[in-house]
Amino acid sequence: MLVLTRRINEAIKIGDEIEVKVLGIDGDQIKLGISAPKHVDIHRMEVYLDIQEQNSEAASVSTDLLHLLKNNTKND
Repeated sequence: MLVLTRRINEAIKIGDEIEVKVLGIDGDQIKLGISAPKHVDIHRMEVYLDIQEQNSEAASVSTDLLHLLKNNTKND
């Protein structure tokens, strides 16, 4: 993990297309601005983890449903 110190209005670049800028600091909260192409998904970590969990559950249901459909087709 790279650890950096930045002040307000200072930024970091990730590759050629992504910039993360410190917009403000209020107590223990930092406001960040992220500039990235539209095709790059940007989520808070808790939202990202929730999306991953939902995708995993959906894939599991799809696999279970596929097996159920295959078994029912064999029995007909």
